[in-house]
Amino acid sequence: MKRTKVIKLLQQSPGSKVLVKGWVRTKRGIKNVAFIALNDGSTINNIQIVCDTTSFDEALLKQITTGACIAVKGELTASPGSGQAVEIQAREIEVLGPADPDSYPLQKKGHSMEFLREIAHLRPRTNTFGAVFRIRHAMAFAIHKFFNDKGFFYLHTPIITSSDCEGAGEMFHVTTLNLKNVPKNKDGSVNFEEDFFGRETALTVSGQLEGELGAMALGDIYTFGPTFRAENSNTPRHLAEFWMIEPEMAFYEIEDNMDLAEEFIKYLVQYALDHCKDDLNFLNKMIDKELISRLESVVNTKFVRLSYTEGIEILKKSGAKFEFPVSWGIDLQSEHERYLVEKHFKKPVILTDYPKEIKAFYMKLNEDGKTVRAMDVLFPKIGEIIGGSQREESLEKLERRIEELDMDKSNLWWYIDTRRFGTAPHSGFGLGFERLLLFVTGMANIRDVIPFPRTPKNAEF
Repeated sequence: MKRTKVIKLLQQSPGSKVLVKGWVRTKRGIKNVAFIALNDGSTINNIQIVCDTTSFDEALLKQITTGACIAVKGELTASPGSGQAVEIQAREIEVLGPADPDSYPLQKKGHSMEFLREIAHLRPRTNTFGAVFRIRHAMAFAIHKFFNDKGFFYLHTPIITSSDCEGAGEMFHVTTLNLKNVPKNKDGSVNFEEDFFGRETALTVSGQLEGELGAMALGDIYTFGPTFRAENSNTPRHLAEFWMIEPEMAFYEIEDNMDLAEEFIKYLVQYALDHCKDDLNFLNKMIDKELISRLESVVNTKFVRLSYTEGIEILKKSGAKFEFPVSWGIDLQSEHERYLVEKHFKKPVILTDYPKEIKAFYMKLNEDGKTVRAMDVLFPKIGEIIGGSQREESLEKLERRIEELDMDKSNLWWYIDTRRFGTAPHSGFGLGFERLLLFVTGMANIRDVIPFPRTPKNAEF
Protein backbone atom coordinates (compact mmCIF):
# COMPACT_ATOMS: atom_id res chain seq x y z
CA MET A 1 0.00 0.00 0.00
CA LYS A 2 1.27 3.47 -0.90
CA ARG A 3 1.64 6.10 1.82
CA THR A 4 -0.74 9.05 1.79
CA LYS A 5 0.34 12.36 3.28
CA VAL A 6 -1.65 13.77 6.18
CA ILE A 7 -2.64 16.89 4.23
CA LYS A 8 -4.31 14.66 1.60
CA LEU A 9 -5.95 12.35 4.15
CA LEU A 10 -7.64 15.30 5.85
CA GLN A 11 -9.21 16.24 2.52
CA GLN A 12 -10.49 12.72 1.73
CA SER A 13 -13.92 11.25 2.37
CA PRO A 14 -14.16 8.35 4.84
CA GLY A 15 -14.34 4.74 3.74
CA SER A 16 -10.93 3.80 2.34
CA LYS A 17 -8.00 1.76 3.63
CA VAL A 18 -4.92 3.97 4.08
CA LEU A 19 -1.26 3.97 5.08
CA VAL A 20 0.12 6.98 6.92
CA LYS A 21 3.59 7.60 8.34
CA GLY A 22 4.71 10.36 10.66
CA TRP A 23 5.86 11.48 14.08
CA VAL A 24 3.80 11.21 17.23
CA ARG A 25 2.84 14.56 18.68
CA THR A 26 0.80 13.23 21.60
CA LYS A 27 -0.74 10.03 22.88
CA ARG A 28 -3.59 9.82 25.39
CA GLY A 29 -5.83 6.99 26.45
CA ILE A 30 -9.16 6.07 28.00
CA LYS A 31 -9.94 2.49 29.05
CA ASN A 32 -8.96 0.30 26.10
CA VAL A 33 -8.55 3.06 23.52
CA ALA A 34 -5.48 5.16 22.70
CA PHE A 35 -5.67 8.38 20.70
CA ILE A 36 -2.48 9.25 18.81
CA ALA A 37 -1.97 12.66 17.17
CA LEU A 38 0.23 12.03 14.13
CA ASN A 39 1.98 14.64 11.99
CA ASP A 40 4.20 14.19 8.92
CA GLY A 41 5.11 17.83 8.23
CA SER A 42 2.84 18.22 5.21
CA THR A 43 0.44 20.41 7.20
CA ILE A 44 0.23 21.95 10.63
CA ASN A 45 -2.83 19.78 11.30
CA ASN A 46 -2.50 16.32 12.85
CA ILE A 47 -4.50 13.25 11.97
CA GLN A 48 -5.94 11.30 14.86
CA ILE A 49 -5.13 7.59 15.07
CA VAL A 50 -7.65 5.60 17.13
CA CYS A 51 -6.12 2.44 18.52
CA ASP A 52 -7.91 -0.45 20.29
CA THR A 53 -5.18 -1.28 22.79
CA THR A 54 -6.47 -4.82 23.28
CA SER A 55 -5.54 -5.59 19.67
CA PHE A 56 -1.88 -4.60 19.97
CA ASP A 57 1.13 -5.86 21.89
CA GLU A 58 1.80 -3.90 25.07
CA ALA A 59 5.54 -3.62 24.32
CA LEU A 60 4.70 -2.01 20.96
CA LEU A 61 2.30 0.48 22.54
CA LYS A 62 4.94 1.51 25.07
CA GLN A 63 7.22 2.55 22.20
CA ILE A 64 4.57 4.92 20.83
CA THR A 65 5.64 8.06 22.66
CA THR A 66 6.00 11.74 21.73
CA GLY A 67 8.61 12.06 18.98
CA ALA A 68 8.50 8.42 17.86
CA CYS A 69 8.11 7.72 14.15
CA ILE A 70 5.39 5.21 13.24
CA ALA A 71 3.60 3.74 10.23
CA VAL A 72 -0.13 3.06 10.55
CA LYS A 73 -2.41 1.03 8.30
CA GLY A 74 -6.10 1.37 8.91
CA GLU A 75 -9.48 2.64 7.82
CA LEU A 76 -10.26 6.29 7.24
CA THR A 77 -13.50 6.94 9.11
CA ALA A 78 -15.67 9.89 10.04
CA SER A 79 -14.58 11.40 13.34
CA PRO A 80 -17.28 11.84 15.97
CA GLY A 81 -15.07 14.27 17.90
CA SER A 82 -14.61 17.97 17.27
CA GLY A 83 -11.55 19.37 15.55
CA GLN A 84 -11.29 16.92 12.66
CA ALA A 85 -13.63 15.49 10.04
CA VAL A 86 -11.84 12.15 9.69
CA GLU A 87 -9.64 9.85 11.73
CA ILE A 88 -7.90 6.50 11.23
CA GLN A 89 -8.98 3.31 12.93
CA ALA A 90 -5.65 1.55 13.31
CA ARG A 91 -5.34 -2.08 12.17
CA GLU A 92 -1.51 -2.33 11.95
CA ILE A 93 1.17 -0.19 13.60
CA GLU A 94 4.91 -0.34 13.03
CA VAL A 95 7.38 1.68 15.06
CA LEU A 96 9.91 2.98 12.53
CA GLY A 97 11.95 4.94 15.04
CA PRO A 98 11.41 5.12 18.83
CA ALA A 99 12.13 8.27 20.86
CA ASP A 100 13.16 7.80 24.46
CA PRO A 101 10.65 9.92 26.45
CA ASP A 102 13.24 10.58 29.16
CA SER A 103 15.68 12.26 26.76
CA TYR A 104 13.55 13.52 23.85
CA PRO A 105 13.62 17.31 24.36
CA LEU A 106 10.33 18.19 22.64
CA GLN A 107 7.70 17.11 25.10
CA LYS A 108 4.16 18.49 25.14
CA LYS A 109 4.82 21.82 26.83
CA GLY A 110 5.78 25.34 25.88
CA HIS A 111 9.43 25.79 24.91
CA SER A 112 11.22 29.14 24.69
CA MET A 113 12.62 30.27 21.35
CA GLU A 114 16.05 30.42 22.97
CA PHE A 115 15.85 26.77 23.97
CA LEU A 116 14.63 25.74 20.52
CA ARG A 117 17.58 27.50 18.88
CA GLU A 118 19.84 25.21 20.91
CA ILE A 119 18.15 22.20 19.32
CA ALA A 120 17.76 23.60 15.80
CA HIS A 121 18.11 20.07 14.41
CA LEU A 122 14.80 19.13 16.04
CA ARG A 123 12.83 22.38 16.15
CA PRO A 124 11.22 21.92 12.68
CA ARG A 125 9.06 19.26 14.36
CA THR A 126 7.32 21.87 16.49
CA ASN A 127 4.11 23.48 15.29
CA THR A 128 5.66 26.94 15.20
CA PHE A 129 8.71 26.07 13.16
CA GLY A 130 6.85 23.69 10.91
CA ALA A 131 4.56 26.62 10.05
CA VAL A 132 7.47 29.03 9.55
CA PHE A 133 9.41 26.72 7.25
CA ARG A 134 6.37 25.81 5.15
CA ILE A 135 5.73 29.54 4.70
CA ARG A 136 9.41 30.00 3.82
CA HIS A 137 8.99 27.45 1.03
CA ALA A 138 5.80 29.13 -0.20
CA MET A 139 7.49 32.52 -0.33
CA ALA A 140 10.48 31.13 -2.24
CA PHE A 141 8.13 29.58 -4.79
CA ALA A 142 6.09 32.79 -5.06
CA ILE A 143 9.24 34.82 -5.74
CA HIS A 144 10.17 32.64 -8.71
CA LYS A 145 6.58 32.63 -9.96
CA PHE A 146 6.27 36.42 -9.78
CA PHE A 147 9.39 37.10 -11.79
CA ASN A 148 8.84 34.25 -14.24
CA ASP A 149 5.32 35.47 -14.99
CA LYS A 150 6.70 38.98 -15.65
CA GLY A 151 9.32 37.71 -18.12
CA PHE A 152 12.37 38.05 -15.87
CA PHE A 153 15.32 35.68 -16.19
CA TYR A 154 16.81 33.95 -13.14
CA LEU A 155 20.55 34.66 -13.12
CA HIS A 156 23.00 32.75 -10.96
CA THR A 157 25.60 35.18 -9.69
CA PRO A 158 28.83 33.99 -8.02
CA ILE A 159 29.03 33.18 -4.33
CA ILE A 160 32.82 33.59 -4.38
CA THR A 161 33.89 37.04 -5.53
CA SER A 162 36.79 39.49 -5.51
CA SER A 163 34.56 42.59 -5.31
CA ASP A 164 33.00 44.15 -2.22
CA CYS A 165 29.68 45.44 -3.50
CA GLU A 166 28.88 47.44 -0.38
CA GLY A 167 32.37 48.78 0.18
CA ALA A 168 32.13 48.00 3.89
CA GLY A 169 34.85 45.38 3.94
CA GLU A 170 32.87 43.04 6.21
CA MET A 171 33.43 39.90 4.15
CA PHE A 172 34.28 36.27 4.87
CA HIS A 173 37.55 35.46 3.15
CA VAL A 174 37.89 32.35 0.99
CA THR A 175 41.31 30.77 0.77
CA THR A 176 43.19 27.49 0.31
CA LEU A 177 46.40 28.91 1.80
CA ASN A 178 47.96 27.08 4.71
CA LEU A 179 46.96 29.27 7.64
CA LYS A 180 49.82 27.86 9.72
CA ASN A 181 52.34 28.97 7.11
CA VAL A 182 50.88 31.82 5.06
CA PRO A 183 53.06 32.83 2.08
CA LYS A 184 54.20 36.44 2.36
CA ASN A 185 55.55 39.10 -0.01
CA LYS A 186 58.77 40.96 0.80
CA ASP A 187 56.75 43.77 2.40
CA GLY A 188 55.04 41.29 4.76
CA SER A 189 51.69 41.27 2.99
CA VAL A 190 49.95 38.01 2.08
CA ASN A 191 51.01 36.63 -1.31
CA PHE A 192 47.59 35.81 -2.79
CA GLU A 193 49.17 34.79 -6.09
CA GLU A 194 49.76 31.43 -4.42
CA ASP A 195 46.10 31.13 -3.44
CA PHE A 196 43.58 29.03 -5.41
CA PHE A 197 42.22 31.93 -7.48
CA GLY A 198 45.51 33.82 -7.59
CA ARG A 199 43.93 36.79 -5.84
CA GLU A 200 42.09 37.76 -2.66
CA THR A 201 38.51 36.42 -2.68
CA ALA A 202 35.56 36.35 -0.31
CA LEU A 203 31.96 35.19 0.04
CA THR A 204 29.62 37.63 -1.65
CA VAL A 205 27.64 40.28 0.21
CA SER A 206 25.43 40.83 -2.86
CA GLY A 207 24.92 39.59 -6.38
CA GLN A 208 23.91 43.05 -7.56
CA LEU A 209 26.97 44.09 -9.55
CA GLU A 210 26.97 40.87 -11.56
CA GLY A 211 23.18 41.18 -11.80
CA GLU A 212 23.60 44.53 -13.54
CA LEU A 213 25.79 42.83 -16.15
CA GLY A 214 22.93 40.43 -16.84
CA ALA A 215 20.39 43.24 -17.10
CA MET A 216 22.58 44.98 -19.66
CA ALA A 217 22.11 42.00 -21.96
CA LEU A 218 18.90 40.23 -20.99
CA GLY A 219 16.81 43.23 -19.96
CA ASP A 220 15.14 42.04 -16.75
CA ILE A 221 16.86 39.58 -14.43
CA TYR A 222 16.72 38.54 -10.80
CA THR A 223 19.03 36.71 -8.44
CA PHE A 224 17.95 34.68 -5.44
CA GLY A 225 20.64 33.10 -3.34
CA PRO A 226 22.72 33.15 -0.16
CA THR A 227 24.78 36.19 0.78
CA PHE A 228 27.25 36.66 3.61
CA ARG A 229 28.28 39.51 5.88
CA ALA A 230 30.98 39.25 8.54
CA GLU A 231 29.35 41.94 10.65
CA ASN A 232 29.66 41.26 14.36
CA SER A 233 26.04 42.20 15.06
CA ASN A 234 24.46 39.93 17.63
CA THR A 235 20.93 41.32 17.24
CA PRO A 236 17.45 39.93 16.43
CA ARG A 237 17.71 41.54 12.95
CA HIS A 238 21.11 40.34 11.70
CA LEU A 239 22.51 37.09 10.30
CA ALA A 240 25.95 36.28 8.94
CA GLU A 241 24.40 34.08 6.23
CA PHE A 242 21.12 35.19 4.69
CA TRP A 243 19.24 35.04 1.39
CA MET A 244 18.68 37.94 -0.96
CA ILE A 245 16.36 38.56 -3.89
CA GLU A 246 17.89 41.13 -6.23
CA PRO A 247 16.14 42.11 -9.48
CA GLU A 248 17.93 44.36 -11.96
CA MET A 249 16.08 45.98 -14.83
CA ALA A 250 17.37 47.75 -17.92
CA PHE A 251 15.57 50.96 -18.90
CA TYR A 252 13.91 51.36 -15.47
CA GLU A 253 13.93 54.80 -13.90
CA ILE A 254 13.60 55.16 -10.12
CA GLU A 255 9.79 55.50 -10.39
CA ASP A 256 9.56 52.21 -12.28
CA ASN A 257 11.74 50.64 -9.61
CA MET A 258 9.42 51.80 -6.82
CA ASP A 259 6.37 50.56 -8.72
CA LEU A 260 7.90 47.10 -9.12
CA ALA A 261 8.98 46.90 -5.46
CA GLU A 262 5.46 47.74 -4.26
CA GLU A 263 3.84 45.31 -6.70
CA PHE A 264 6.32 42.58 -5.75
CA ILE A 265 5.89 42.72 -2.02
CA LYS A 266 2.09 42.99 -2.25
CA TYR A 267 2.08 39.92 -4.49
CA LEU A 268 4.13 37.92 -1.96
CA VAL A 269 1.95 38.90 0.99
CA GLN A 270 -1.23 38.07 -0.96
CA TYR A 271 0.29 34.72 -1.97
CA ALA A 272 0.89 33.91 1.70
CA LEU A 273 -2.69 34.86 2.59
CA ASP A 274 -4.04 32.69 -0.23
CA HIS A 275 -1.82 29.61 0.16
CA CYS A 276 -0.69 29.46 3.81
CA LYS A 277 -4.03 29.89 5.62
CA ASP A 278 -3.65 27.14 8.23
CA ASP A 279 -0.10 28.10 9.14
CA LEU A 280 -0.92 31.82 9.28
CA ASN A 281 -3.99 31.18 11.45
CA PHE A 282 -1.82 29.23 13.87
CA LEU A 283 0.85 31.95 14.01
CA ASN A 284 -1.83 34.61 14.35
CA LYS A 285 -3.24 32.75 17.37
CA MET A 286 0.03 31.76 19.05
CA ILE A 287 2.70 34.32 18.02
CA ASP A 288 1.19 37.61 16.85
CA LYS A 289 -2.54 38.28 17.16
CA GLU A 290 -2.35 41.19 14.70
CA LEU A 291 -0.47 39.23 12.02
CA ILE A 292 -3.23 38.54 9.51
CA SER A 293 -4.81 42.00 9.83
CA ARG A 294 -1.36 43.57 9.26
CA LEU A 295 -0.76 41.43 6.17
CA GLU A 296 -4.18 42.34 4.78
CA SER A 297 -3.58 46.03 5.39
CA VAL A 298 -0.32 45.97 3.39
CA VAL A 299 -2.07 44.39 0.43
CA ASN A 300 -4.91 46.90 0.51
CA THR A 301 -2.85 50.06 1.15
CA LYS A 302 -1.02 52.29 -1.32
CA PHE A 303 2.49 52.89 -0.02
CA VAL A 304 3.46 56.46 0.92
CA ARG A 305 6.31 57.94 -1.11
CA LEU A 306 8.38 60.78 0.26
CA SER A 307 11.94 62.08 0.13
CA TYR A 308 14.56 61.51 2.80
CA THR A 309 14.55 65.28 3.44
CA GLU A 310 10.78 65.26 4.06
CA GLY A 311 11.18 62.25 6.36
CA ILE A 312 13.87 64.02 8.41
CA GLU A 313 11.60 67.04 8.84
CA ILE A 314 8.74 64.86 10.06
CA LEU A 315 11.04 63.17 12.59
CA LYS A 316 12.39 66.51 13.81
CA LYS A 317 8.90 67.91 14.36
CA SER A 318 7.53 64.71 15.93
CA GLY A 319 8.57 65.54 19.48
CA ALA A 320 9.50 61.86 19.91
CA LYS A 321 12.59 60.94 21.90
CA PHE A 322 14.95 58.85 19.81
CA GLU A 323 18.04 57.02 20.99
CA PHE A 324 19.85 58.32 17.89
CA PRO A 325 19.48 62.09 17.30
CA VAL A 326 17.88 63.19 14.03
CA SER A 327 19.62 65.53 11.58
CA TRP A 328 19.95 65.76 7.81
CA GLY A 329 22.74 63.47 6.63
CA ILE A 330 22.32 60.69 9.22
CA ASP A 331 21.81 57.09 8.24
CA LEU A 332 18.28 56.37 9.49
CA GLN A 333 18.00 53.81 12.26
CA SER A 334 15.23 51.26 12.71
CA GLU A 335 13.57 53.46 15.35
CA HIS A 336 13.33 56.34 12.84
CA GLU A 337 11.99 54.12 10.06
CA ARG A 338 9.41 52.49 12.30
CA TYR A 339 8.23 55.88 13.63
CA LEU A 340 7.44 57.02 10.08
CA VAL A 341 5.63 53.76 9.29
CA GLU A 342 3.91 52.89 12.56
CA LYS A 343 3.27 56.23 14.22
CA HIS A 344 3.11 58.93 11.55
CA PHE A 345 1.71 57.40 8.36
CA LYS A 346 0.48 54.06 9.77
CA LYS A 347 1.25 52.40 6.43
CA PRO A 348 4.34 51.29 4.46
CA VAL A 349 6.62 54.07 3.26
CA ILE A 350 9.03 54.32 0.33
CA LEU A 351 11.77 56.81 1.18
CA THR A 352 13.79 58.32 -1.69
CA ASP A 353 16.64 60.70 -2.50
CA TYR A 354 19.12 59.95 0.27
CA PRO A 355 22.36 61.92 0.86
CA LYS A 356 25.06 60.46 -1.37
CA GLU A 357 27.48 60.17 1.58
CA ILE A 358 25.45 57.42 3.24
CA LYS A 359 24.74 55.41 0.12
CA ALA A 360 26.78 53.12 -2.14
CA PHE A 361 28.98 54.29 -5.01
CA TYR A 362 26.78 52.86 -7.77
CA MET A 363 23.67 54.96 -7.08
CA LYS A 364 22.68 57.62 -9.61
CA LEU A 365 23.46 61.18 -8.57
CA ASN A 366 20.56 63.65 -8.58
CA GLU A 367 20.88 67.04 -10.25
CA ASP A 368 21.40 68.71 -6.86
CA GLY A 369 24.77 66.92 -6.60
CA LYS A 370 24.01 66.07 -2.95
CA THR A 371 21.48 63.25 -3.11
CA VAL A 372 21.14 59.99 -5.03
CA ARG A 373 18.16 58.17 -6.54
CA ALA A 374 17.95 55.62 -3.77
CA MET A 375 14.73 54.11 -2.45
CA ASP A 376 14.07 52.13 0.71
CA VAL A 377 10.77 50.39 1.44
CA LEU A 378 9.93 50.64 5.14
CA PHE A 379 7.51 48.23 6.84
CA PRO A 380 5.80 48.06 10.25
CA LYS A 381 7.70 46.01 12.88
CA ILE A 382 10.63 45.61 10.48
CA GLY A 383 11.87 48.98 9.29
CA GLU A 384 13.75 48.68 6.00
CA ILE A 385 12.68 45.58 4.09
CA ILE A 386 13.79 46.60 0.57
CA GLY A 387 16.72 48.78 -0.47
CA GLY A 388 17.37 49.84 -4.04
CA SER A 389 18.20 52.61 -6.44
CA GLN A 390 18.54 53.75 -9.98
CA ARG A 391 22.10 52.87 -10.89
CA GLU A 392 24.56 55.47 -12.18
CA GLU A 393 24.84 54.89 -15.93
CA SER A 394 27.26 57.76 -16.62
CA LEU A 395 30.86 56.55 -17.03
CA GLU A 396 32.27 59.91 -15.96
CA LYS A 397 30.14 60.21 -12.82
CA LEU A 398 30.69 56.60 -11.80
CA GLU A 399 34.47 56.85 -12.13
CA ARG A 400 34.48 60.12 -10.21
CA ARG A 401 32.47 58.56 -7.39
CA ILE A 402 34.80 55.54 -7.21
CA GLU A 403 37.76 57.91 -6.94
CA GLU A 404 36.01 60.00 -4.25
CA LEU A 405 35.61 56.88 -2.14
CA ASP A 406 39.18 55.80 -2.80
CA MET A 407 38.04 52.45 -4.15
CA ASP A 408 40.27 50.17 -6.23
CA LYS A 409 39.11 50.56 -9.84
CA SER A 410 41.16 47.58 -10.98
CA ASN A 411 38.74 45.19 -9.24
CA LEU A 412 35.77 46.83 -10.97
CA TRP A 413 37.02 47.16 -14.55
CA TRP A 414 34.35 44.76 -15.81
CA TYR A 415 31.59 46.73 -14.06
CA ILE A 416 32.84 50.04 -15.43
CA ASP A 417 32.90 48.52 -18.95
CA THR A 418 29.09 48.34 -18.93
CA ARG A 419 29.10 52.17 -18.82
CA ARG A 420 31.72 52.32 -21.57
CA PHE A 421 29.98 50.01 -24.03
CA GLY A 422 26.29 50.66 -24.59
CA THR A 423 25.37 52.18 -21.25
CA ALA A 424 21.68 52.48 -20.44
CA PRO A 425 19.48 53.72 -17.58
CA HIS A 426 18.79 50.84 -15.22
CA SER A 427 17.56 50.18 -11.69
CA GLY A 428 17.26 47.42 -9.14
CA PHE A 429 16.67 46.56 -5.51
CA GLY A 430 17.37 43.94 -2.89
CA LEU A 431 14.87 42.23 -0.62
CA GLY A 432 16.23 40.40 2.38
CA PHE A 433 14.37 37.08 2.34
CA GLU A 434 14.54 36.63 6.10
CA ARG A 435 13.30 40.19 6.69
CA LEU A 436 10.30 39.35 4.50
CA LEU A 437 9.70 36.19 6.49
CA LEU A 438 9.83 38.10 9.78
CA PHE A 439 6.99 40.24 8.49
CA VAL A 440 4.92 37.41 6.98
CA THR A 441 5.22 35.08 10.00
CA GLY A 442 5.14 37.60 12.85
CA MET A 443 8.26 36.08 14.39
CA ALA A 444 10.36 38.48 16.45
CA ASN A 445 13.89 37.16 15.83
CA ILE A 446 15.49 36.66 12.42
CA ARG A 447 17.20 33.49 13.73
CA ASP A 448 13.78 31.88 13.87
CA VAL A 449 12.89 32.20 10.17
CA ILE A 450 15.92 30.35 8.77
CA PRO A 451 16.43 26.65 9.53
CA PHE A 452 20.03 26.88 10.73
CA PRO A 453 21.08 30.44 11.64
CA ARG A 454 24.67 31.60 11.25
CA THR A 455 25.52 34.26 13.80
CA PRO A 456 28.62 35.36 15.75
CA LYS A 457 30.10 32.31 17.57
CA ASN A 458 27.37 30.04 16.20
CA ALA A 459 27.72 27.53 13.37
CA GLU A 460 26.63 24.45 15.28
CA PHE A 461 24.30 22.66 12.91
